[in-house]
Amino acid sequence: MFLHIETDNGLAVYDQIVRQVKFAVADGTLSAGDMVSSVRELAKELAINPNTVARAYRQLQDDGVLTQVRGTGLIVENGARRSCVTERKRLIKARLRDVLVEAHQSGLNEPQIQELIQGELQAARRQSEK
Repeated sequence: MFLHIETDNGLAVYDQIVRQVKFAVADGTLSAGDMVSSVRELAKELAINPNTVARAYRQLQDDGVLTQVRGTGLIVENGARRSCVTERKRLIKARLRDVLVEAHQSGLNEPQIQELIQGELQAARRQSEK
């Protein structure tokens, strides 16, 4: 697939899989009806325990992102993109809130924070254009 696991980022491996699959659905990398790798294939590719992949896939099924097709495997559920986009926005909003709280607590005023945000937005645009 297209997943990248970081063992030292503090997020459980199965959570990383769940988030990355949801992000892929949200940005259209995975579309409704697309099949995901089998548990064994993904575990081998990521060099992790198959139970970890199975746990992530169960979570994705419970969240309505993946569905089991008898005799075929797991595919992306119809309508999953909307919920994945909503969740992605929620996660980003929470991270932004944490950063803004930290900025205020460190003594920065609103104009300084806005200047930092504008600078980072421009840098992100340049990076995404590469």
